[in-house]
Amino acid sequence: MTGLLSKGVNSMSLEKLKIAKKIVGVKQVTKAVEKELVQVVYIAQDAEQRFVETLRTLCERKNVAVEVTLTMAELGSACGIEVGAAAVAVLK
Repeated sequence: MTGLLSKGVNSMSLEKLKIAKKIVGVKQVTKAVEKELVQVVYIAQDAEQRFVETLRTLCERKNVAVEVTLTMAELGSACGIEVGAAAVAVLK
């Protein structure tokens, strides 16, 4: 399946994100996707495209679902960190 991009977050995904084993940050998420350790990637809707475009392309190539969701601040907060997060990966 190509183009596994969806928009929005539902309460189930957000709950899953809160309790899931995850990796935060574009560089770390990219490394995890390359190693095929990732189930789904969440990208903040306000993340700078130049930072996340390579990650999106990699996810498509590796057949990893991508959800564009929340703001960086909200995504970071959902992960329990006090700073914004451009990308978060839920591990397999």
